[in-house]
Amino acid sequence: MEVRYTLRAQSDLETIFIYLEQRDSMTALAVKNFITQRIGRLSDFPLMAPETDERRVRELSVVRYPYKVYYEIESDEVWVLHVRDERRKPWRE
Repeated sequence: MEVRYTLRAQSDLETIFIYLEQRDSMTALAVKNFITQRIGRLSDFPLMAPETDERRVRELSVVRYPYKVYYEIESDEVWVLHVRDERRKPWRE
């Protein structure tokens, strides 16, 4: 299964990566790689995360870090919809 990103998800990741780079560039690389690998696993295990209250949307926790990946499965593709920092306000406010 192929993993694709919405424009919003791409922007989310870019914002997160810029934030991390500004804090600590050495640690940022490790965190970026971890997030990317975790999302990449969706290609082999698209049902690995539980569904949310919103129909068809699943929520993948990035274990060890405060990030959540929201995605949905459409035929043979996984669409990453949103990547958010859990330390911020709730997504649906």
